This record gives sequence, structure tokens and C-alpha cells, in this order.
Amino acid sequence: MLSQQLIRLSAKRSFTSSMRAQSGVHFQEGVYSNLPFKVKNRKIPYGIIHFGFFALGFAVPFISCFVQLKKSGSI
Repeated sequence: MLSQQLIRLSAKRSFTSSMRAQSGVHFQEGVYSNLPFKVKNRKIPYGIIHFGFFALGFAVPFISCFVQLKKSGSI
């Protein structure tokens, strides 16, 4: 019984933190600040890179199928 109370007490205490401990950490806030890549003010717009990456991945099976059919003489 005593061990269960100690476990509950330690679990309760581990989730609390003081405001003083949190105030030392400062991160940039705002839109797109949580992303690990630059979205605004890029030389190449992000949308072109994003959709180009997925279009290339989508096109690879079709290109490889075309090449194999061309090699076999079916096309």
C-alpha cells in the first residue's frame, strides 16, 4: 500500500515544472517556424519541389515499364 502511494506521488511530481525553469527556453514562434526547411523567400518555390518530388516518384514505374517494353520489342 505504501509503495503504491509512493509510485503515485512520484508520477504526479514528474509531470510538474516551475515557470522559472520554462522561462529560460525561447523558441521562435509563428507560422512555419516549426518546419525543418525554409518555406518563405526561396529561390525555387516550395510547391514546385514538393510536387516535382511526388510526380517523379509516380512516373518511375511508368517510365520503367516503357523502357522494358521498348527493349522487348513490343513497342
